[in-house]
Formats: sequence, C-alpha cells, structure tokens
Amino acid sequence: MDKEKLDQALETLEKNKDRWANLPIRKKIDFLRRIQQGTLAVAERQVARAMEAKGIAKGSPQTGEEWLGGPLVTIRNIRLLLNTMEQIARDGAPSIPSKKIRTRPDGQVIVEVIPADTFDKLLYQDFVGEVWMQSEVQTSNLQENMGVFYQEAHPEGKVALVLGAGNVASIGPLDAIYKLFVEGQVCILKYNPVNEYLGPFIEEAFAPLYKEGFMRSAYGGADVGAYLCSHDLVEEIHITGSDKTHDAIVYGVGEEGAKRKQNNEPLLDKRITSELGNVSPVIVVPGQWSQKELAYQAQNVATQMTNNAGFNCNAAKLIITHKDWPQREAFFEKLKQTLKEVGPRKAYYPGAHDRQQSFVDAHDDVDLIGHKSEEVVPWTLVRNLDANNKDEMCFSTESFCGVTGETTLEARDAKDFLEKAVDFCNDTVWGTLNACIILHPKTQKEIGSTFEDSIAKLRYGSVVINHWPALCYGMGATTWGAYPGHTLDDIQSGIGVVHNAHMFEKPAKSVVYGPFFSFPRPPWFVPYKSTLHKMAPLLSKFEASPGWRKLPHIFLHALRK
Repeated sequence: MDKEKLDQALETLEKNKDRWANLPIRKKIDFLRRIQQGTLAVAERQVARAMEAKGIAKGSPQTGEEWLGGPLVTIRNIRLLLNTMEQIARDGAPSIPSKKIRTRPDGQVIVEVIPADTFDKLLYQDFVGEVWMQSEVQTSNLQENMGVFYQEAHPEGKVALVLGAGNVASIGPLDAIYKLFVEGQVCILKYNPVNEYLGPFIEEAFAPLYKEGFMRSAYGGADVGAYLCSHDLVEEIHITGSDKTHDAIVYGVGEEGAKRKQNNEPLLDKRITSELGNVSPVIVVPGQWSQKELAYQAQNVATQMTNNAGFNCNAAKLIITHKDWPQREAFFEKLKQTLKEVGPRKAYYPGAHDRQQSFVDAHDDVDLIGHKSEEVVPWTLVRNLDANNKDEMCFSTESFCGVTGETTLEARDAKDFLEKAVDFCNDTVWGTLNACIILHPKTQKEIGSTFEDSIAKLRYGSVVINHWPALCYGMGATTWGAYPGHTLDDIQSGIGVVHNAHMFEKPAKSVVYGPFFSFPRPPWFVPYKSTLHKMAPLLSKFEASPGWRKLPHIFLHALRK
C-alpha cells in the first residue's frame, strides 16, 4: 500500500471540493456530457476485457450481459440525469408533470418515471416504472424534496469514498456519478480487486474530472479500504458489497468488532451509505398458465438466477410457490430445462465453490444442473424448504453464486397466498433490496385492490412485477437501494439509494410493472438470442444520442432469433 500516493489523491480532492460544490450547474452538465461520450468511447475495449476476466467467449451472445450491465446502464442513467440537470439549470429545480403523480388511498405519493419519453414507450413497451415516496412527502412538497443539493445557495464541499463492487461494471462509476452530480461531492473510487481491470477504462471515460482534481482512483485490498475509510480527509463513505464487509468497516473485526456492534459503537463518525445485497425472493402467484407462458416465466426466473453467472445482489435466491399449485412441478421442469440450455458459466468470483457446497451439504432435496469442475459451479436448486424453519440458511444467507432455494406456502386461494407470501418475505427472508412478483393478468384481476396493497406492504426498495428486479437498477429513473429504515447496527441491505435520476430525496421504493408474456421476448432473457451481443452496443449508442433513425436496426435485431 502506497500511503503517500493515497494521501496525495485525497489532498487533491480536499483542495477542490468546494470548487466542485459551487461550480455552476451548466459546467457540471458539460462534465457529465463528456463523461457520457467517454463511457461510449471505451465501451468496446472495456467489454472485451471483462469477457476475458469472466471466461466469456468472443462473439458469444453472453457478451451482451457486459454491455447491458456496464456501458449501457451507465450511459442511460447519465442521459436521464442530464434531463433533470437541464431542468434545474432552466427552472431552478426539477419538476414532474402533474399527470405523472398520483396518491394512494393511504396518502402515499407515487410518481411515474418510466416511460421517460416517447423512445422509452417504443423500446420498453408495456413497462411502467414508479417511485413511491416516504410518508412525509406530499404532492404539495414533492418539488422541495427533489434535487436538494441544488437548492443550497453556497454548499460546502465534501470528499466521498466509494468502495466499488467486484461483480458488475457499472456499479462503481454510477455510485461515483451519484456522489458527484446528485450530492455534490468529489470522489475517490476504490476498485474491488476482482474487477480492478475496469480502472483504466473508467479513468479514461471520466478523464475531465480527473484532470480538474474532482475524482481519483484507488487500488488494492482490504488494507487500502481500511486506510481510506479511517482517513481524516474522507468525510462520507458509500459501500457496495456484503453486510459483513460493512460491519468490518463500521465496527471492526473479531470479538472487539462484535462487541462494538452489539453496543452500537461505530469506529467511524461519518455518514455511511450502502447497498449490500439480499436473499432476493420471487413470489410465484398460482394461476392457470399456458405452456408458452410456463416456458416464458421459466426463462424469466432462469435469467434472474444465471445472469453474470449468478454473481448479482439481485439474483433470484428464493422462489416462493403455492404448495397445491397444480402447475408447480411443470414450472420447475421448464426451469430446469432452461438451466440446461443456458449451460455452465465460469465461477469467476472468489469463494463460489465453497459457498455452493455449504448449501448442498446442509440439504437433502437438491437438484444439480450441470457438472462441477474447477471453473464451474452447477446451477443448484434446493427444493421443498420448510417455510416454518426460521433457521433455514436459504432464508437468511445470500449464496452469491448459482444457488436458489424453493419453499411453499399453504393458502386458500391466490389472494390469500399473496398476502401470506408478503408477510413471509417481510418477516423471515433476509434483506430488503428487491423482490419479484409473478402473476397472470387474470389472477391479478381476481385479486383486485389487494394486489397494490400487497406491493405497498412489501418492505423492499425495489418491487418488480413479472420481471427481474434488475430493471429498477438499469432503468436509471427508478431508485436503487434498500427499503428505508435500516441502521448501522442492523444494516441488512443498506442505507440510501443511487441512480434516482430525478433526485428524489425521500423515496420509499421503486415499482416496475411488466407484461406477464410478450413477443418478442425481452433481450435480457436466457437462453440469449444470437443477436444480443449485436443489439446491446446499438442500444448503448442510442442512449448516448437518441434518434429515430437508430431504432429500425435495434428492432430488427430484437425480432431475430
């Protein structure tokens, strides 16, 4: 560890923090536009390097994953954030058209943020995204709770440390963008050793900020992270990782750290925000599905399990079904068949084999799809878990590899099942980051108003209907983070949100509604179309500069098999 180099980086940020905080918004907009173009410029090289690290063959449709979870998400979030900043520059504050705002019977304010524009309506047909506000936000004070940093006449600058995650390429840069452009803080981004190969590409993309002393990088292991966290010049910290990493930073390790946590005596007197994972539940509401619908939803759940080889904080980790659903076994047969078609993936993230084996050793009813090897962890389904067993590890431990559990609930009907599933997720399943509800439109109609009431009751930061909750991560206008209310000594999925292009100050959750069945399938579904790796770069270029002439080529690839 080169302490002198780290000190110099922080001293540079300290010197420039007030200049950045008070920089005119038009100049910030110019920086953000240049970052967007820089991200597009390095995208192809960055994706190629990630493919090499993750064992993805050149020309494979899986390449599309690295575009979707890397440059595309970053470029889209920047585009939507730029729209908000242009509003602030023009009108003094962001605003939402009144037709996009509604209020639930209990008074909760809800803002529709997706589709963001006409292009979204065409590209994401039948998808609607909302941000639900905390109780203190009313329609009368909604605007006051947007873009709060830009309401300050003479804001004080701060130095923020962002501890990047090792799995998804867009996490670190997007967290840094949030600190810089939403909260007005200069930033040092420390890369996780697993994907620190991203550093040179991000430094090139964000070069204007580095040149002006508004951003710096740090590399290395836990010792570097610990040094930066405790450094006097670091005023705020954002962590993406595990709750265990969080607790080690906040309270220390070993018996002393455990005692500090028990007494809630943190080592650090700094604001700490975080996004820390989840045992992500998929609630499958019983209904009568056609064979095509069974296959479609099996592909949907398989996508949630296998994307990025299962190394996602929003990967499907627990499937909750009705014990007497007549199509339950047919659904799981379709799911296993889809997992076979997906095939093996390189288990590139450290510790995956040991984590998977710990789940296998603890259970008798386990389906292994594929063969284990030095590089591969087979897709693992742990079936028929006892919902009454509060100590079940599949309910309390995020596997962070290709392991997914299944439990069943007894219920009178679909409505009763959904209500019980919501209670089970809130009371038994660990974490509050994201949840998925799958239900047929006919079933939704039968359930009636109970459906939205169940969404309201779910204590999760993101709830997505019929699709993968990663949509809340990727849509940009939606928020990404845990349900509010966690504390440092009971952190679970974290504190605060990121992405959030409208700069909502007090969001409670984001909700995305998607179609139960659609044609063509969404491009992120597995098994991947042979054109995904060709369509994803086109989408990235489109998000960088939307235009009607770019759409036909994208649609052509979407329709191809």
